[in-house]
Amino acid sequence: MNVRQMFHVKHRPLANDMTTTWRRLHSGALIAVLVLSACFAAAAAAQDEPEAEVLPPGTVTFTDNETRTVAGSEVAREFSYTWPAEAAAVPALVRRFTAERAEMLAEQKIEFAAGLSMAQPDGCFGCNHDLVRDWSVFADTPRFLVMRGSNYVYSGGAHGNIAFDGLVWDRKAKKVIYPNRMFASDRALQAALGAPWCAALKAERAERLGEEASAIMDEDDGIFPCPAIVDLVVLPASSDGQRFDRIELLAAPYVAGSYAEGVYEVTLPVTPAVLAAVKPRYRAAFVAAK
Repeated sequence: MNVRQMFHVKHRPLANDMTTTWRRLHSGALIAVLVLSACFAAAAAAQDEPEAEVLPPGTVTFTDNETRTVAGSEVAREFSYTWPAEAAAVPALVRRFTAERAEMLAEQKIEFAAGLSMAQPDGCFGCNHDLVRDWSVFADTPRFLVMRGSNYVYSGGAHGNIAFDGLVWDRKAKKVIYPNRMFASDRALQAALGAPWCAALKAERAERLGEEASAIMDEDDGIFPCPAIVDLVVLPASSDGQRFDRIELLAAPYVAGSYAEGVYEVTLPVTPAVLAAVKPRYRAAFVAAK
């Protein structure tokens, strides 16, 4: 739509002096529209421009990006791997993350090259690759550093995929353990958290999808039934920085629902049943929620 269409003034021919007056007014209106359009364009550009992310001091970020021109179009490979200062202070974690980073980057480069080799004369569809690996501190107690890992991967298709994982650095034992290994068994964890998790998931799905849709899924949802705890990411959490009094359960897209439903994130209190499921050597690190 051009400026005249945006600011159209209906008029009828009058005497010469009146016509001249109208032309002056019309020219002034056009100038005003041009000025306003420029202002709106500048404002829109300012809104579209992403704000630079400010990372906490000591954060380690590694990027490796490249672009290629294939069949007249530009394709890109983007890679980013980040861990926080708390992890940077632990040599064992730095070695672990550095090794994982090198492996993930090498795999992405191989996949990117394979995609380029299959480019067609009319374009290189599915050649863009994006991988973002981010570690963040989820809980920090005197003995344990709990870290949450998030992973975004795009390698062609309608959208990228999101995944989560977690690990715990045991300062006393000086080793990495996986959060669910702090519990006696998967069966014990399911017995302690299964029912409240499914109840919380049902409530959240009803809020997102509506009561009717949620009820239909509860009756016969062979695609996305309530997943077992073993299929989730389990992260112990602390409200006071001393002991774990909450458990967070994370379900990535396609684990508990469709991609459109997004991530399901439920936090449950540590109860006597949860305490009973904790391995004896870790029990002192947990406390029932108040």
